Amino acid sequence: MESEKNTLINYSGKRALYGVSSMISKLETVGMLKPMEALKAADPKKWHYGNSFDPAKIDNNYSSFTKILSDLNVNILWMNSKNNKIADSIFTYDASFMTPKGAILLSLGKPLRKGEEKIHEAFYKKNNIPIIGRLSGSALAEGGDMFWVDKETVVIGKSFRTNQQGIEQIKRMLNKFNIAVVSFDLPFFKGSEACLHMMSLISIVGYKKALTYKPLLPIGLVQLLEKKGYKLIKAPEDEFISSEGLNINVLAINPGECVMICGFPKTKKALEKNGVNVHTFDGNSLCIGCEGGPTCLTRPILRE
Repeated sequence: MESEKNTLINYSGKRALYGVSSMISKLETVGMLKPMEALKAADPKKWHYGNSFDPAKIDNNYSSFTKILSDLNVNILWMNSKNNKIADSIFTYDASFMTPKGAILLSLGKPLRKGEEKIHEAFYKKNNIPIIGRLSGSALAEGGDMFWVDKETVVIGKSFRTNQQGIEQIKRMLNKFNIAVVSFDLPFFKGSEACLHMMSLISIVGYKKALTYKPLLPIGLVQLLEKKGYKLIKAPEDEFISSEGLNINVLAINPGECVMICGFPKTKKALEKNGVNVHTFDGNSLCIGCEGGPTCLTRPILRE
């Protein structure tokens, strides 16, 4: 079987690798973008940020998260934040999607994020990572609506941020590599202004284990996961509501080892009861405030 790992030389001159076809296999390398002035000076009403958004605390929130990644031996490749006016671009999961063969550049559905994929394009070119496709025309898709169920299957949520044209274009790109794309409509929930991604409702946290808010999951997705042998770990409703779904947004570092925002003890306990080791950080001002969790803050480049 052809290896899903591919060699590259990054801008530091060190050898690195790219290739992703899992949400849980060992996270080796991520692409990230440090908090920029545009984020700290953002108009909360314009960007749909919450009451906990506090520019003075964003750097501390971010550094506490990156310290955990460093302690867990995750290699960070930095995207260029110079002259960046897109506050949400700190959430690097959304503007591109990594595959075993290279990256797909997406086109984001939130109008304020228009053109954000150009930051990712420059990053991939600088790091000699191939770009295997890009969305065109009226196609829209955000990474937060996409996740790997297994090495042969990607799920995409049709949402206010991801349309049918985007799903069809991604499907054609991935079908070339014998990767199936399965799509499901997301619920209306709080409407077009709110950020409800597919990954607001589910995170793969271990081998055949997923943390979910089942009441809002598409029926077809639940059936697909059950067919594939997944155990669905129930996230508590009160913490889902209070966090706007960010208690679900859990980043797997290894199978059964994850990072999540602190302040959701019931969710943490549910994970631990199911054999998941959990690391937490204070993300109240950055993550809760700006509608993006630890998964959103990272663009996986290599998972072993």
